[in-house]
Amino acid sequence: MTGGVVLTGLLVCANTEEADIVGRLRARHIELTRAEPGCLSFDVVRTDDLLIWQVDERFIDDEAFAFHQQPVRDTSGGE
Repeated sequence: MTGGVVLTGLLVCANTEEADIVGRLRARHIELTRAEPGCLSFDVVRTDDLLIWQVDERFIDDEAFAFHQQPVRDTSGGE
């Protein structure tokens, strides 16, 4: 693939409570993100360290990534 936006990084939780929240909300956040226009892939996977998650994102272009970054969507599932 040429162009587009590809990001990879780590989500590091401060404690097990934060990690539990990520674990609980992860599936819904992935579902909603993958449904966004221009999202090619989005994954959040727990690493061997229970406080760290690997995040990999691919969007078709800057516009699609900018849409993803808008803080107006609630991915908490009502919690």
